[in-house]
Amino acid sequence: MPSHHDHDYAFDTLAIRAGTLQSNFQEHSEALFLTSSFTYKSAAEAARKFANQEPGFLYSRFTNPTVTMFQQRLAALEGAEDCVAAATGMAAIAATVFGLLKQGDHMLSSRSVFGTVVPLFDQIAARLGIATTWVNGAATAEWQNAIQPNTKLLFCESPSNPLAEITDIRAVAKIANAAGAIFAVDNCLLTPALQRPLELGADLVVHSATKYLDGQGRVLAGAVCGSKALIEPIYGYVRTAGAALSPFNAWICLKGLETLRLRIEAQSDKTLALARLLEQKALVKRVHYAGLPSHPQHALAMRQSPKQGAVLAFEVEGGQDAAWRVIDACKLISITANLGDTKSTITHPATTTHARLSDAEREAAGISEGLIRIAVGLESIEDISRDLRALA
Repeated sequence: MPSHHDHDYAFDTLAIRAGTLQSNFQEHSEALFLTSSFTYKSAAEAARKFANQEPGFLYSRFTNPTVTMFQQRLAALEGAEDCVAAATGMAAIAATVFGLLKQGDHMLSSRSVFGTVVPLFDQIAARLGIATTWVNGAATAEWQNAIQPNTKLLFCESPSNPLAEITDIRAVAKIANAAGAIFAVDNCLLTPALQRPLELGADLVVHSATKYLDGQGRVLAGAVCGSKALIEPIYGYVRTAGAALSPFNAWICLKGLETLRLRIEAQSDKTLALARLLEQKALVKRVHYAGLPSHPQHALAMRQSPKQGAVLAFEVEGGQDAAWRVIDACKLISITANLGDTKSTITHPATTTHARLSDAEREAAGISEGLIRIAVGLESIEDISRDLRALA
């Protein structure tokens, strides 16, 4: 069975076979281990395993075969030495921050991140003495100018949700390296099927596996990939704080990885087609999608990834009222704030995903009242386009 260190196998092979563990039953499909704990043949064996003197599974909060298989397979796809899974994408981000930083440390983050990251950094991390400076993720000079002597972590989401802001990963990685800091990239929107930030110089890759890694909107999950040295303290936080991924959710995501590339490439193609159609609509002021030549960072985006994922946003004339009319007229596209599903979804970010932000924070992040986000699924693009009947 291919190991996640075997680079002779192609992505599609690793997505199906990497990390697979078999029990004594020699099952072909990966087993789901629904158990809270594991037994030992003797007290001495238990003592050795708890002392890390021999490998084995102890307690599913921090060691479970199904979770291990998911972690090893995702590490293989990202080209990482190691991976730790967490209960959600936000748990993965929190584990990264609190596993690596301490009171008095400083971090930089791009402003265009998932809305809940803002209160995590500005409220919870700040209360613990970890300060954050927010920068324009697309402006490399801002990253450089914001570095402080105590800067320990740089964090970005690229492409960003929902405005498709692109960070020059190679350039920011060099800035982080020169400062002795760690650079973490949220790769949720493109996944390793389209972009591998570690190969571009990043130190860590963060995922909300809830999205495309599962791919069918079934479970919540998160993960962080990187070197063993960096993953160890993050794993220590997950183990101690209990932000662990359940075996069932890990099994769902593990099986989701098998079709990841097929799904995300097909969804990317449909999204580009929809973005081109939206650019022709009179009611649409602007389309935010890095796959379009009109996107200001299109060239950089295409250097970092051959396709630009399945999330686009567009601004309509008339503010919130007009945006809500477009959303409410949809009969096929699901009105929900989630993304990454085989079903297309539509939402109004200002009043859903970014509702917890202040007016000033939303303005700084570019979340206007007329902004609509669509995560394109696998339905017919003609049907998706027809469902946006209010734009006609």
